[in-house]
Amino acid sequence: MPVLSLRAPRQGFIEPCLPSRTAHPPLGPGWLHEIKYDGFRLMARRDGRSVRLLTRRDYDWTNRFRRIADAVASLRCRSCLIDGEAVTGDEQGTPVQAPHSQSSVRLSPALRL
Repeated sequence: MPVLSLRAPRQGFIEPCLPSRTAHPPLGPGWLHEIKYDGFRLMARRDGRSVRLLTRRDYDWTNRFRRIADAVASLRCRSCLIDGEAVTGDEQGTPVQAPHSQSSVRLSPALRL
């Protein structure tokens, strides 16, 4: 029986925060809530001119989401780490169920950050 091995994340990789289930969302002015869309969890990491889009398991998907990487590169900062979700949309920009096969990833023309 073959043994499966997981590769270790790169040095300096910061794991994304993962949600946890609760019966009710927290209340109060210190909380911000967002709608959960089904997409691809990405960490956009910018160090100087270098931008990488990393999955939650530290795979580099920068070339799969080049428009997002270019948008992060255009931000007025030297470095940042943005934890987010790449969501596909229809022609009107309405989020749709993301195709989770690697070969079918496409972004709508209306890229929004």
